[in-house]
Amino acid sequence: MGTMTQKGPNVGKKQGGMVTMPFIFANEICEKLAVVGFSTNMISYLTTQLHLPLTKAANTLTNFGGTAAMTPLLGAIVSDAFAGRFWTITIASIIYQIGMISLTTSAVLPNLRPPPCKNNQVCKEADSGQLAVLYVSLLLTALGSGGIRPCVVSFGADQFDENDPRQKTATWKFFNWYYFCMGAAILVANTVIVYIQDNVGWGWGLGVPTIAMALSIIAFIFGYPLYRKMDPLAAHLRG
Repeated sequence: MGTMTQKGPNVGKKQGGMVTMPFIFANEICEKLAVVGFSTNMISYLTTQLHLPLTKAANTLTNFGGTAAMTPLLGAIVSDAFAGRFWTITIASIIYQIGMISLTTSAVLPNLRPPPCKNNQVCKEADSGQLAVLYVSLLLTALGSGGIRPCVVSFGADQFDENDPRQKTATWKFFNWYYFCMGAAILVANTVIVYIQDNVGWGWGLGVPTIAMALSIIAFIFGYPLYRKMDPLAAHLRG
């Protein structure tokens, strides 16, 4: 998917390079903290909070995972052919954020989830309206992840000119630090966020990843003036 070229107005300007990395790394850390913290313990949320049978909960997450696995193809096409990587990541992140806000709200408001189980009583399963909120939330996050996953690494690599020997070396540094930040964020999400969900509550357990996602969007947009941005294929066809 390397058909895009640098936008005309940016040519000759000192954009890109290592100066953009704090914004991209901050985005990656917060985004992975949000995405992994959101999804890792979801089976527990569905069974203990929405009182879904294990088979139904597993089927729901399987469908969600399958949808999330297909949407990156759509995201890559939109990015390379029409919107460009920056705007694809930004818009997809906002869509993901809306999905997270929706699910977090349903975890906080009592009328959007079934009542807690009482001793020696059969737990009431989430009704159709409550499940609709869940499904819409999961669909939005699947669509959002489809725009983020195929673009972030490529967008980071776009910040370096491989025709410049010094920047070519910096590209390898970028990949090293990128995967380090990603691994560190996943570790925190799988430990700290899961602990909050299991021991503090699902309001905070989903709220913290939602806040992290908002911070990732802010960090990414703040770097806009410094980024090297490439024209999508459609811009060249129009020109």
